[in-house]
Amino acid sequence: MVQLMESGAEAGSEEKKWAITWGGFMEELKKESYIAAPMVVVSVLQYLLQVVSVMMVGHLGELALSSVAIATSLTNAVGFSLLSGMAGGVETLCGQAYGAQQYHKLGTYTFSAIISLVMVCPPICLLWIFMDRLLPLIGQDSEISNQACKYSIWLIPALFGSAILKPVTRFLQTQSVIFPMLLSSLFILFFHTLACWTFVYKLELGYKGPALAFSLSVWLNVILLGFYIKYSSACNKTRSPLSKHAFYGVGEFFRLGVPSAVMVCLKWWSMELLTLLSGLLPNPKLETSVLSICLTISTLHFTIPYGFGAAASTRVSNELGAGNPQSARLAVMVAICLAGAEAAIVSATVFFSRHVLGYAYSNNKQVVNYVAIMAPLICLSFILDSLQAVLSGVARGCGWQKIGAYINLGAFYLVGLPVGAVLGFVSHLKGKGLWIGIIAGSIVQSTLLSLITGSTNWKKQVTKARERIF
Repeated sequence: MVQLMESGAEAGSEEKKWAITWGGFMEELKKESYIAAPMVVVSVLQYLLQVVSVMMVGHLGELALSSVAIATSLTNAVGFSLLSGMAGGVETLCGQAYGAQQYHKLGTYTFSAIISLVMVCPPICLLWIFMDRLLPLIGQDSEISNQACKYSIWLIPALFGSAILKPVTRFLQTQSVIFPMLLSSLFILFFHTLACWTFVYKLELGYKGPALAFSLSVWLNVILLGFYIKYSSACNKTRSPLSKHAFYGVGEFFRLGVPSAVMVCLKWWSMELLTLLSGLLPNPKLETSVLSICLTISTLHFTIPYGFGAAASTRVSNELGAGNPQSARLAVMVAICLAGAEAAIVSATVFFSRHVLGYAYSNNKQVVNYVAIMAPLICLSFILDSLQAVLSGVARGCGWQKIGAYINLGAFYLVGLPVGAVLGFVSHLKGKGLWIGIIAGSIVQSTLLSLITGSTNWKKQVTKARERIF
């Protein structure tokens, strides 16, 4: 009887433990959903700004469209993506400081990030200004190169605006203040669409109009969020004036920001190289068109798991700063579950609509059929992208950017691109082979990030976070 009572007590204890764990999981799910859902919308709205620009220019003729498409691709690869990557350092510093209740440091870290990003802009501007001389070196038409250069020059104000905007958005994100960003992004998309239409069709500025509209939109977003931070009670504890400490913190920010930028850009550049390689295949028009469509679909999808990655980064950094190793570990598990569910739903949708998916981009039957063949590979990319977006968010939350940079270098440049080149050109799988190469790189990337995350000593990460902040 006593043994039965003891075993019953143990069972009750185990059941209670499970109930508490399940309750903790659901609570963490609510917290991450509160961050992830609006961040997904914000990511999509920001992505649509460039889509609107290209759509407006598309009606001006092939030359304008080609020039703007190339300029957009290059300014993203060598410019905006670099700033976005560097801003990942803010997620580590501000997220952990907020968790440690060192609220006054958030403003200082954000100013350090803004100073650092502004310092990076002049060298980028030089590349943009001389784009008309650089593009012909890689085989681009001189007329397209000239117009792409002029479009890029009109984007320079947006570059400096982004150097402020990206740290500011991370400043709000790390405090889970997402809704103001959602409202501002929605308003900015409306403003940008109206401004594009006015500049292109009413003021007849041609292909320069969308670049000017984009620059104005970025600065308007900076002003709107700046006013919110200055006057909102939500930022009472965390806003602080510019001080000498912000300049002292530039070195510390660069130690996290530079590897963070490398981590982001290495993946981005590998996809751009993929598109360039497709132009060397037999029937380059078909191959480039299809791979561009696949890349567009993949990029649009990535705006969704990016929101989950932002949520993972925020929750992990907050809990590490607060000294809660088990909560940080739980945040990782919940984020992976969210990303897995999203990837399964989106992949299934794309797979079952694969025979009509191509019609969204082209009426050419050959292109549509090719896209249908590529669809299963795109679905696999979705799953891997969702996983790596969350794990990259965890890396930013912990401050593992340097590890992430090494992983991306090995995954995409030692595995992904060589495998893609061999399959595409030697095995004659063409565009399909190139995409399989990127999938191989993504598998290596996701596997290594998973192994590192799974073997992490979270108590040690808490100690590192506390040392960094205090």
